[in-house]
Order: sequence, then structure tokens, then C-alpha cells
Amino acid sequence: MKIYEELQARNLIAQVTDEAEVRELVNNGNAVFYIGFDPTADSLHVGHFMALCLMKRLQEAGNKPIALLGGGTGMIGDPSGRTDMRQMMTPEIIQHNIDCFKVQMSRFIDFSDGKALMVNNADWLMNLNYIEFIREIGPHFSVNNMLRAKCYEQRMEKGLSFLEFNYMPMQSYDFYKLYKEYGCNMQFGGDDQWSNMLGGTELIRRILHKDAYAMTITLLLNSEGKKMGKTQSGAVWLDPDKTTPYDFYQYWRNVGDADVLKCLRMLTFLPVEQIDEMDKWEGSQLNQAKEILAYQLTELVHGTEEAKKAEAGAKALFAGGGDASEMPKTLLADEDFNENDEIDIVSMLMKAELVKSRSDGRRQVEQGGVSLDGEKITDFKYAVKKDAIGEEGILLKKGKKNFKKICLA
Repeated sequence: MKIYEELQARNLIAQVTDEAEVRELVNNGNAVFYIGFDPTADSLHVGHFMALCLMKRLQEAGNKPIALLGGGTGMIGDPSGRTDMRQMMTPEIIQHNIDCFKVQMSRFIDFSDGKALMVNNADWLMNLNYIEFIREIGPHFSVNNMLRAKCYEQRMEKGLSFLEFNYMPMQSYDFYKLYKEYGCNMQFGGDDQWSNMLGGTELIRRILHKDAYAMTITLLLNSEGKKMGKTQSGAVWLDPDKTTPYDFYQYWRNVGDADVLKCLRMLTFLPVEQIDEMDKWEGSQLNQAKEILAYQLTELVHGTEEAKKAEAGAKALFAGGGDASEMPKTLLADEDFNENDEIDIVSMLMKAELVKSRSDGRRQVEQGGVSLDGEKITDFKYAVKKDAIGEEGILLKKGKKNFKKICLA
């Protein structure tokens, strides 16, 4: 199966501007393609992870990826899919975030020997002369068409700032620059980026005339990633200091039955034929599929050793086997206890980062969602003595899937 057909089989492709040409470029390893990453945080998250997996697949098929870091567009912020304006970031924060992105991207993409490029759009956007820019670029954009674009529609109700209105022309200019400077002939992005990407394709063709060759493809991956990348407690990060390998494993182990095969297709590098066989699985076999998914993705992001540890910790808790030492832990120091060498259950939940606030912790306890070593605790004033924790520690659990081993430092 060639790479374009594999992307189709994995349900990744939503729209293309010219399927026959895109297919030929990709399958013959002649695509020089880019995906943009605005540095809105100091870590990539699961939504980015899907894009990185795509870049890895295409690179392994002989195509050349360009990871475009949005040092310039990050100064404005993409309005796509948002109901309010993004918080403005300082140049120092943007640069720090970019530095973090570079390290994480190198786990997925081979940047050696010119096999891939990492480019920062601040290199051209920050030096633009505004009058020259709007004279060169402005005539090629219809305001009426821009206002109908999906990337702006959610912002029109509450008000779209002129700052954000510039985002589409700037992203389009990125494709134009990458086409001219690096021979980039294709751009990829999520279905929420379709309007922005079409703007780039049209800009190249208008400025350089119809013989200019540039393709656009949009995939389900980014929009699906935004859904998958969020939990009730926030984003699922690729940085192990923000989302531990165990929590990353558990996130994928806990996906819904209806999503597990979709995630296996879109994200793992297991053969499509093997995943197709899993279509017949049901009942307890779906739990096995979730374990395969969780291990495969944890290994891809954090390495084999961390994936094995996460798997062992999960089995120790949920399957009655495995290595209990690999359970996620919270260490309590002497200062965490009061003068009677006790710590109340809400403080313990806070220390273990299982709740966001004391009021949240109190509510969880009163609603019967908290237990210690299997014993349900319903009194929010309940206190645990230091001696009761002992050398082995105690298991603090919130709900069915959130827990920490509480140990003494």
C-alpha cells in the first residue's frame, strides 16, 4: 500500500485541492510539505502529536517535511475555533516555547542531512514593511470571502479584532515564502485551517501566475487532536514534566470504546491490516486494544522503558499484577503534616494533584468519590496519621481512574 492510500485507509484525509496531483507527489516522494506550529505553550500537546505522526509517516515514505514554527504568527494568535482573543505573549516567552518545541519535534522527525527543515516565520514576518506588505498581498484577498471563512465565524458574534483579521494573510504569506525559498509545494493542516490554507495556495498562483505549482491538503488530524488532546483537567502534554508518562498512558488506556480503533488507525504505526482485524473485537477484547494503543503511543513519545513502566503500574492497580513500584507517587514531607503528625484528606488530595482546589476536594469526598486503600472516605475532615502511611505507602484514589500512591519522603 502506497503512502497516500495508507493515509486514506487511516481516515486521515478530509479534503484536497487536486487529489491526482497530491497523490502523485506524495507517493513518489516528491512532496516538500509544511505544517505550522504556533508556540502558544512551552510544550506540544496531543493535538500536535497527530501532526507529528503524519510528518513522520510522510518522511519515511521519502517526502521532505518543513516544521514551521510560528514565532511571527504567534505574536498575533490564530482565531480559528476560538470564541475569544488569545492572550498576548512576549517575544521572550515565544522564543522559550519555540526552544521547547524543537527538542520535542526531534523525537519524531529526522532533521539530519537536510532530510527535514525547521523554519521560524519570524525570520520574514518580523521584518516586513507594513505598507509594502499590504500593497503586495492585500489586493489578492477579498474581505467578503474572508468574513465567510470558517476560521473567523466563531469570532464574528463576539467581535473579531483587526489584529486577528491579519492572521489569514500572514499564514498565506508563509506558504508563499516557503514556496519561493525552499521549494515547498504542499501544505497540510486540520479541517479548521482549510480557509487559511486555500488563501496560501491562491496567493502563490495569483502572484506567480497559473504555472505556479502548490497543493493544499486538509486532514482530520488536527481537529480530532484538539478534541482528543483535552481532558477535564486540561491538556495532555508531550512534556513528561507536565503530563507524566504514566498519565499519558492512562489517558489513552481510558479512551472510549467507539474511539479506540480510530485512534489506532490515526496515531499508531501498526499495519493497517492488523488494525482491520481488530474491527472484529468486542467486549473485553476492546480493553486489550486500548492497552495496545496506550503502550504504542507512550513508547513513541516517551520511549520503550517509560512505556513498560507505565504499563506495569497500570496492571498493578487495575489488573492485580505488574509492578506496584511503577505506580505514580506523591511524597509527603514532614512539613505536610500538622503538629499531631496528621494530614487531612483534602490536603492529601491537593498534594497529590488529584483536585484543583480545596472546595473541589471537599466535594469529591462528600460525594463518595475518594478512597484510601480501598476504604471509602466521606468525611472531609478525615485525617491520616504519618505512622499509618508507613514504608509501603497508601493508595489514594479519586473516582475510578485517578489515583496516587502516597508515600513518605
